[in-house]
Amino acid sequence: MAVLAIIEKLIYLIYFVILVFVCLRIIFDTQDTSKALAYVLFAIFVPIVGIAFYFTVGINYRKRKLYTKKLKHEEKLKGFLYGNESWTNANKKIFEDIGLKSYKPLAKLLSNSHVGTITVNNDVELLINGEEKFKSVFEAIREAKNHIHIEYFIIEDDYVGNQLAELLIQKASEGVEVRFIYDDYGSRGIRKRYAQRLAQNGVDVHPFYKIKLLFLANRLNYRNHRKIIVVDGKIGFVGGINVSDRYINYTDEQIDKMGVYAKKNRNKKYWRDTHIKICGESVYALQYVFLCDWNFCAKQDLKANLKFFPKIDKQYSNGKAVQMVAGGPDSELPLTELSILRTINNAKTEILITTPYFIPSKSVLEALYSAALSGVKVKLLVPKCSDTLIIDVAAKSYYNELLRANAEIYLYTKGMIHAKTLVSDKELSIVGTANMDIRSFDLNFEINAMIYDKAFSEQLADIFYKDLDDAEIIDIIEWNKKPFYKKLWSKLLSLFSPLL
Repeated sequence: MAVLAIIEKLIYLIYFVILVFVCLRIIFDTQDTSKALAYVLFAIFVPIVGIAFYFTVGINYRKRKLYTKKLKHEEKLKGFLYGNESWTNANKKIFEDIGLKSYKPLAKLLSNSHVGTITVNNDVELLINGEEKFKSVFEAIREAKNHIHIEYFIIEDDYVGNQLAELLIQKASEGVEVRFIYDDYGSRGIRKRYAQRLAQNGVDVHPFYKIKLLFLANRLNYRNHRKIIVVDGKIGFVGGINVSDRYINYTDEQIDKMGVYAKKNRNKKYWRDTHIKICGESVYALQYVFLCDWNFCAKQDLKANLKFFPKIDKQYSNGKAVQMVAGGPDSELPLTELSILRTINNAKTEILITTPYFIPSKSVLEALYSAALSGVKVKLLVPKCSDTLIIDVAAKSYYNELLRANAEIYLYTKGMIHAKTLVSDKELSIVGTANMDIRSFDLNFEINAMIYDKAFSEQLADIFYKDLDDAEIIDIIEWNKKPFYKKLWSKLLSLFSPLL
């Protein structure tokens, strides 16, 4: 018994030493204090599991050499991109536009990104839900003559996923170069049969960041959440819609034609999402991001040339000014978050935000709070019930502060709202892949389009208000009547918001 007692004390001592070591590593290796505190608390109060969780998803690769080669490829491509006359002259044109004068500081901030140059010769089409998005995407792919570049977080081996696969295989057989990047975690269902089928039929396919053991994946924090399609360097797609049946609201007639498999995988709730199609010079930015990601994950060295960055001969009447924001663990600046912060602070009358997951950073929450107190109409649209219960509960802890500042929060009741959009003063719009959460700001590879255009922003604002017809506003008086245990549960989960 004495020996067992000694062994037990020794085990406790060893665990204590390990815990201290882990806590010190978290403190020194995690720049964000709130995130560091969350990891430390989790490690202390959830023995063994907390430590395992940190080493599984919490290690900060930003300081490591993981993306050294990726950055070198980006520098090579950047030299060509900034040698393009129309690309480099765009900033001069946009700053001469007196209608966008107030956005000059924002545009200047985002020009620090490799893809931050504004282009004005663009046509931007708003695509609502998968029904419009996939129709437009498939049409563009069918017309491809030279190359098709696809990069997605989620691609599923279902009806729409196989429609895409068949189309890509067909284009590859016609001699079109098809390059295909998928996130190895988000698209883990296609890692074998689906990806192999593409590869065997002429599609060059690679996971962005290969995960060897999913259940021990210490790279899950750094997911490629981007959704990019580039066709022939002239047409691009970006937004919130992944490749999956869940993003399409099929009619009963469509389901009947699609067969038993489609019926089995039919979306159980209405799915509301937003995407955009871009034609023009801003597609260069999407192409640049794709090529950088491709050279990294495929271990190739594709050179920038006129095939990938063709001259845009067409001049679009009423061309829209577009600026891309690409953020990720390899970025020196948190541009995704900074772009949103600056947009909020720049607003004078109205901010309309749609996001499926609202776990904001302290800076973004304070900016929204300050804007609302300053008389700016702040309206936030989130799902009443998203596809992640724990995030729904944690998000509620952030509502109180905004409600006290007279911000309006709406809960979408028709189904799942997955759009990631922001409209400021009906002059500037953000449409992209980033959620209004810490993971998108700091941990994921994301890309957003900043569209400086009144007509487009008014159109997106109209859609926001139309969505409010299927939402219920939170009444602050009723909200404050919530039972204490629900408030406590939300507050407790919010302590771990940097990890969600």
